[in-house]
Amino acid sequence: MPTAAATSATPRSVKVLLWALAVAVMLGSIVYQRMTGPTHPRRGTFAVEGATFSYKLSRSGDSNEDERIAVPDPGRGVTGELAWRRFHTQDAFTTLPLVAENRKGHAELAARLPRQPAAGKLEYRIFLKGPGGPVVVPADGAAIVIRFKDHVPAPLLIAHVALMFIGVMVGVRAGLAGAFNTSDMPYHAWTTLFCLTLGGLVLGPFVQKYAFGAFWTGFPFGGDLTDNKTILMWGAWFLACATLLQGRRGLKRAAVALAGLAMLVVYLIPHSARGSELDYAKLDKGASPASAIGTGK
Repeated sequence: MPTAAATSATPRSVKVLLWALAVAVMLGSIVYQRMTGPTHPRRGTFAVEGATFSYKLSRSGDSNEDERIAVPDPGRGVTGELAWRRFHTQDAFTTLPLVAENRKGHAELAARLPRQPAAGKLEYRIFLKGPGGPVVVPADGAAIVIRFKDHVPAPLLIAHVALMFIGVMVGVRAGLAGAFNTSDMPYHAWTTLFCLTLGGLVLGPFVQKYAFGAFWTGFPFGGDLTDNKTILMWGAWFLACATLLQGRRGLKRAAVALAGLAMLVVYLIPHSARGSELDYAKLDKGASPASAIGTGK
């Protein structure tokens, strides 16, 4: 039987504090996922004759159009070129001249990478030439990798992302409820499982299908870490909610608290890591783009 402490109402001040913590963790997760994922734009600076310029270079493109790549135009007679090749190949680099363009009132030097089939990747660098000598962007010389994807309907993508982050927020709140023994723990645990089921296991595969042509590319079919971490989170919460159906209060609290902790650990894995990637070697041998997609690189 539940104890009196478990069935008594949780003070409002405690609920507010726990919700504040849950919202803070959820917002932190959003920022972390955006900043660490391999498809987040690469940001940095370069200098020309003592002046510093900030850039944002794309690492995700649409398969139905060429991807515009641009850096601020320093003026002063600076010219440049974009060098690119297909990722994970021994292709020679192709160079494209950077052209001066005005975009929303900003002077830029731009070129366009050729569009690729879904999951196709290109690596590229920018080389500038000016009175002060050559400048490489990024400054460390490392190539930027961009992955192309097919169009995903906005309502589907928004619903998927919203449910996943709501699931994180409510999951953290449930985990805290387990840690602090509050009376609303079961409700939040079941809500978390619902969000992960609908957002991760139902809508997630449809997003994957639209973007890269396959419903599921995680275990046991591939090494997509996004799919794998989704099933790990769902499994942790499924076990926690199953524990809520029977067992002692202490076991229930431990199961829910551990599921919340597991969710936080899983979210430290960057989004889209080891995701779908087009194998150009197979493509060059005549395979269709859809059949040449693999994962885990």
